[in-house]
Amino acid sequence: MGTIKTTNIETITGSGTLTLGQSGETISVPSGATLDLSNATQTGVGGTNSPAFIVYNNSTQTISNSTHTTYQFNTITLDTDSGFNTGTYTYTVPTTGKYVIGAAAKKLTAGSTDRMILSLKINGSFVFYSENYSKDFSSVLFNVVFNLSATDTLQVAIFQNTGGNVDFESGNFVNIFYGHKLIGV
Repeated sequence: MGTIKTTNIETITGSGTLTLGQSGETISVPSGATLDLSNATQTGVGGTNSPAFIVYNNSTQTISNSTHTTYQFNTITLDTDSGFNTGTYTYTVPTTGKYVIGAAAKKLTAGSTDRMILSLKINGSFVFYSENYSKDFSSVLFNVVFNLSATDTLQVAIFQNTGGNVDFESGNFVNIFYGHKLIGV
């Protein structure tokens, strides 16, 4: 068809909704062009941060000494695309993209630990960890961004080496595993 060249498009009344295209169409922004969304509101700008998930462990979990143990996140708070399996404690990425991934765990047991490590596994391989020398009831956490592909699997493992078993707290305020796809990147 043709090309429309202008510097400004507004509604007739000066307020309301301005629609570009119709349902099923794609609005294309050419390479090298940018969108200035600095004055835009959240509604309808760039979509939502989904897929997204938030899970936690609703019971105390005992972690054996010097063993990387899969953290048993068994309760779903949010799972927009049904990607989390509470039987295997695994999130399966539904769509390719950049994701913010985070986790946290807190000891319920008093006593010093030389090392407390919270690890992220992608497709069964350890790819990231956060470590803390722990005193009584301490915690460890991480927040990272990864490029993930559809069908990648994510799990969290915990390690401690007190010389005996250590209990980790239950509840969504002290142990959590979450992630969401970043929009616009």
